[in-house]
Amino acid sequence: MRDVCIVGGGTAGLAASIFTARAGLDTLVISEGPSPSSSRTQSGDDGGESILARNASLENYPGFPDGVDARRYLQLTREQARNAGAEFELGRVTRAEPIDEDDLEAGFVLETEGGDPIETRRMIAASWSDSEYLVPLDVGRIQRGSKHFVDTDDAGRTAVDGVYAAGRLADEPHQAIVAAGHGAKVGLAVIHDSDTNFYHDWVAPEGYFTGRGREVPPGCEEIDDQERRARDERARGRLLEAFAEPLDEVPTMHPSVEQD
Repeated sequence: MRDVCIVGGGTAGLAASIFTARAGLDTLVISEGPSPSSSRTQSGDDGGESILARNASLENYPGFPDGVDARRYLQLTREQARNAGAEFELGRVTRAEPIDEDDLEAGFVLETEGGDPIETRRMIAASWSDSEYLVPLDVGRIQRGSKHFVDTDDAGRTAVDGVYAAGRLADEPHQAIVAAGHGAKVGLAVIHDSDTNFYHDWVAPEGYFTGRGREVPPGCEEIDDQERRARDERARGRLLEAFAEPLDEVPTMHPSVEQD
């Protein structure tokens, strides 16, 4: 039984997983694998395919003045989720339903194509544009043309307790920065609803709380200057390594475009 299962390994799902995993919730991300034409089928990156991989260059995400390779961004975000404790599984979820129709607190079971069923206490739907697997849950899907969105409140909660939707599936704008922010917001809602002892996800300088006679709140951490410098050096080293050479991957083309 997982604490949280996230369906979809794109920007929204990854952002949610970083927060839930850092809060100590047992988090599994399920995403479909890369298309056969994708270079990621040869690269060994098992994070699954994201629609962001179609971008030639991601140039409106804060923090990258000249843009960033979208596949590099996804690679590093998946690594960050793993570092936080999230686990990944490649697969396609075909059906989601309550374990006990009369007791949603018993959790949910996810059927996967060719895989074993997965049980989870809470589920975040962050897949785009497939949401057929949610039909048995009656979460309140909204059809627009060929697409189906999921009706949610401001924090991504659906009409079914324990089921959430994040990113484009929740009718958020089609932008990576919005998807990341909404995924984080939904992750925080899951943490809140799980009654996890959690105040804030924040690394503070030594004495920020204790210097005022306060205990360090749950989900926060105080570090001294030596540890701060060590973490900064480690972070800079990882980014220098990541960006030392161009990523030998090309954008995933839209499925409707004919390939030679």
